[in-house]
Amino acid sequence: MSRLYLIIVFTCSSWVLLGQNNLSKYLDFAQKQYDKGDYFYALKYYKKAMELDSTAVDILWNYAETLRAYKDYRNAEYYYAKVYDREEASIYPASILNWGLMQKQNGKYAEAIATFKRAKKKYYKDKKGYLYQKSKRELTSTIWAKSALIDTADVIFTRLPETVNTANSEFGHGIYNGELIFSSLRADSISAAEEVYAPSYTTSLYRSKKSDLNFEASERIKDLFIDNLNTGNGSYSLDGDRYYFSLCTERNFEYTCKIMVAQYGNGQWFALDSLGTMINEPGTNTSMPSIAELKGEEVLIFASNRKGGKGGMDIYTSKIRNGNQYGKVRAIKVLNSQDNDVTPWWNPQESRLYFSSTWYDGFGGYDVFYSNYSAKFEKPINVGLPINSQANDLYYFKDLDTGYITSNRLGVLYSKNPTCCSDIFSLKPPIEVIPPTPEETLADLNKRLPVTLYFHNDVPNPKTRDTTTTVNYIRSYDEYTAMIDQYKKEYSAGLSGTRSDDAEEDIDNFFVEYVDKGVADLKLFRTLLLIELDKGSKINITIKGFASPLAKTDYNVNLTKRRINSLINYMREYDNGIFVKYLDATAENGGKVIFSHVPFGEYTANQLTSDNPNDVQNSVYSRAAAIERKIEIQSVSYLNNDEQFALTTEGPVIDIGTTKHGESIMGKFIVENNSSSSITISKMRIPCDCVTAEISNKELDPGESTEVNMTINSEDLIDFFVKSVYLGIENSDEELRLYMSGQIEE
Repeated sequence: MSRLYLIIVFTCSSWVLLGQNNLSKYLDFAQKQYDKGDYFYALKYYKKAMELDSTAVDILWNYAETLRAYKDYRNAEYYYAKVYDREEASIYPASILNWGLMQKQNGKYAEAIATFKRAKKKYYKDKKGYLYQKSKRELTSTIWAKSALIDTADVIFTRLPETVNTANSEFGHGIYNGELIFSSLRADSISAAEEVYAPSYTTSLYRSKKSDLNFEASERIKDLFIDNLNTGNGSYSLDGDRYYFSLCTERNFEYTCKIMVAQYGNGQWFALDSLGTMINEPGTNTSMPSIAELKGEEVLIFASNRKGGKGGMDIYTSKIRNGNQYGKVRAIKVLNSQDNDVTPWWNPQESRLYFSSTWYDGFGGYDVFYSNYSAKFEKPINVGLPINSQANDLYYFKDLDTGYITSNRLGVLYSKNPTCCSDIFSLKPPIEVIPPTPEETLADLNKRLPVTLYFHNDVPNPKTRDTTTTVNYIRSYDEYTAMIDQYKKEYSAGLSGTRSDDAEEDIDNFFVEYVDKGVADLKLFRTLLLIELDKGSKINITIKGFASPLAKTDYNVNLTKRRINSLINYMREYDNGIFVKYLDATAENGGKVIFSHVPFGEYTANQLTSDNPNDVQNSVYSRAAAIERKIEIQSVSYLNNDEQFALTTEGPVIDIGTTKHGESIMGKFIVENNSSSSITISKMRIPCDCVTAEISNKELDPGESTEVNMTINSEDLIDFFVKSVYLGIENSDEELRLYMSGQIEE
């Protein structure tokens, strides 16, 4: 063996050993920096490790986790995808869920929806587990966000000046006595390169005097500063004599806090004391106090991860008596979730509690929600854009007409990572409010469309030819969604293994993506519609009906009329009948809404959908059949006058059943002038050359009828068909549709 060969082997072996030794050192050092919360430095050494070994899935996972902790959502998304591509959630089960979460925080809602659906399928065997429940929740949340993106409040959104914000992190708590009270990590703890090096790396309370629209240079509140501990989250008592705040120890950026109280007077804080174990349960993180007056009593509202909660940090209340006695701690169950629910802030002017959560329908990470309070707290509602964003939005509060939010969205001050740190932003109403034009308002309503609502088979009022119902659509929806398990059972019958799981997931996703989304869209549309009607507008809403092809067309026409009627019933009953005056045209402001029905029956149904009543698995319980049973709010327009369209008919559809190929198909319709004036049928529109029509009398007095004879040449028709004639009158753009349907027998 040559000496040169031995030298080469020895040299290569040395480099391999050196590389392996360095890899181990890099990983150890990166993990230590991660544990300290120094994510910037940890990333540098994980990157060095990846230069030595770019294929190790554990390195990729740790790098992705560190990027997420560092709030670098774009790169975290990329590396979570690489991890999942390598191990498909077999080594790191949360890889696909976290990938979807990063897609969502990057605003890639369509991609996130697809990923959360895959995650649900991956975790399907443990449906009670957090990963499945979170994936399902995020699927619903992201579908909501995709629809809600078109809404944003008209405000002036501004980052507070550098007298308050720094390149590190600030968290706002409130404005009291003309001063902004907030928490901050200051630059003496972090270098310009975002390297943590100061041993006293703590959060402290600061104040900045508000002067007109400006904030003066901030200063640390020395009375509330405690060496080597963190302070934050301040709130005054109702009388202003006490100040509640959080005092926290920190280890590896995991905080353990307790709530303290200080006496306040003459601009000074003194006599600091803990609230005791009733509030500060030993071994728990108890923080973020807010003071409210509920039912005439002073109440402490706070967040804690104490035992018995739903998960993470939950929100609790305790009554305060005599300024220093605290009652039984009670959870606000309607607000608490499996994730963290934090930063409660009570607004007495609105009787509303604001808080942030990562569980409910939201745009990204933490979103701000509010809960109205009367006798009890109500379900949380997302405050919308631009208070919320795709990033983390917390610590919302208001002062007069201006709101404040703490966020790490794009636009914060930073030195390396554009979303690493939090700043405080203000949201002011515009100086001059310009009311929208009618065209803009109408556009706002129409961009919500279509609103699509779904039904169980032959609902409401099955096995009847009635055209009206007393059923409220939301009641129908509640009964429909209660049948999910039955749908899963029926649709997966006869299947096993992954095919059965896939069938059940298909049904579950249908209810999330379509049925639930329809109700969410309806609520948003309803709110905008009420605003417009309150202005005195006269609105025409066109609704189309559809059905699966299980019944004959003429039966389905009446069924879709009942379904449309159930929506009108919902509008009548909503909020103690707030729409009734507009539906009945009795509103003092002249506002009015009418619904134009277009009962399509099965006319656009997928003809591959089973119409065999004995095949209920496919004709009733399949996704293909369920997706056809719907009504759609398809357009909104202003009424030019108070009269409805003059032409009416009792029978707009004739279903001839089956007929032989090549036969002429004839039908007769009776059309009536339902107005108080004489009219002329001046327009007849026929989309198909295979149809001809004749009208016996085009000049109609009030109440007078005429015959319309329609003939279809079936020579070029195949299978199922629907053909139409549209009638119009002078000085109107509306049309009356007459149509015939049937099936060609080969």
